[in-house]
Amino acid sequence: MKILTFVARWLFVLCLPLLLLSASIGGAANSLALYHYGFDRYGVGQTTGLSEVELDRAARGLIHYFNSSEEYISLTAVKNGQSFTLFNEREVVHLKDVKDLFRLDYWVFLGALLYSLAYAVFLLWLGERRRLARRLIWGGGLTLGLMLLLGLSTMLNFDQFFLQFHLLSFSNEFWQLDPGQDYLIMLFPRGFWYDATLFIASATAVGAVIIGGVGIFIYSSAGLSRG
Repeated sequence: MKILTFVARWLFVLCLPLLLLSASIGGAANSLALYHYGFDRYGVGQTTGLSEVELDRAARGLIHYFNSSEEYISLTAVKNGQSFTLFNEREVVHLKDVKDLFRLDYWVFLGALLYSLAYAVFLLWLGERRRLARRLIWGGGLTLGLMLLLGLSTMLNFDQFFLQFHLLSFSNEFWQLDPGQDYLIMLFPRGFWYDATLFIASATAVGAVIIGGVGIFIYSSAGLSRG
């Protein structure tokens, strides 16, 4: 019984970073504002020759694809009055791999959310508010530590971090695209991914502070009620 309690406790603590990080990744993937920010900051309109309207259509098309049942993306754009297929075959295959990663992220989020809620409700049902509070604080602290490492890795050596991420995440080389002719790279240059990584780390850290703050509040209020 002690082993089961130990495993359940630490599984809850470990689920909190997964919950917050997966939520931040999913939020970034579906944030039209983040896409537009990248387009404006890195002059994507000039690089691609696409108008703001076409860039907006591309962003919305990608978000739709990531949340659809379509296996492969088929997206057209208009440039100089001519309609053309935006992504070539290599880019289409890579986007399918990216979509699979986002689906995995959604499943991680759902699993972590369900377990965290079930465990928290169970402790509250037992009247163990202080125990729940301590674990929320531990989970928030662990998440902050991990996001600090992520932020430092991004700022100190992003290129190596980005390379290792791709080597671990993809089993093929379709992610190796040409920035001079492949629109996927022109739409989302290196700087965009640097900013997006910091955004995800920051959003996750904010969530960790909130979780930890809730834990501190519960712990304090439980102590006052006992007193």
